[in-house]
Amino acid sequence: MGHTLKVLLAILLVILVLSCSNDKGQRNPYLPEIGFRFDIDLNLPLYNPLINPGNPVYISSAGVGIRGVIIMNTGFDVFRVFEASCPNHSPSNCSTMQIESQVAVCSCEDFEYSLFTGQQLSRPDDGARYFDMLEYNARSSGSVVTITN
Repeated sequence: MGHTLKVLLAILLVILVLSCSNDKGQRNPYLPEIGFRFDIDLNLPLYNPLINPGNPVYISSAGVGIRGVIIMNTGFDVFRVFEASCPNHSPSNCSTMQIESQVAVCSCEDFEYSLFTGQQLSRPDDGARYFDMLEYNARSSGSVVTITN
């Protein structure tokens, strides 16, 4: 009886290991993975709009994101940082998104994305797979916000 229980537990363990996945969702095939770190000093005039919630800022510094990043203070000192390249096609001359109030717009096909959540607004119902904005990590400490991937 003890041997049978051990065999059943071993089989259950194998099934659990094989059924587990470290995939957190489908990786966006259009945007390459890059690594970077960038610090923002909110005391600098360029980043002053970020002191108040709801004011996005586009950062186009070399080595920050693929085509730059868009950062926004979403309230209570929570900063959301998104890739500025449209997530639904490969980077091209029209794929750097433009900020229109609190929405990012891709001029290639006029897709719109919320800068509060990164979600695509008015997603087409055509059965195709669409991606939300690629989000980067943001951590604030005092007047400095650190963006990393």
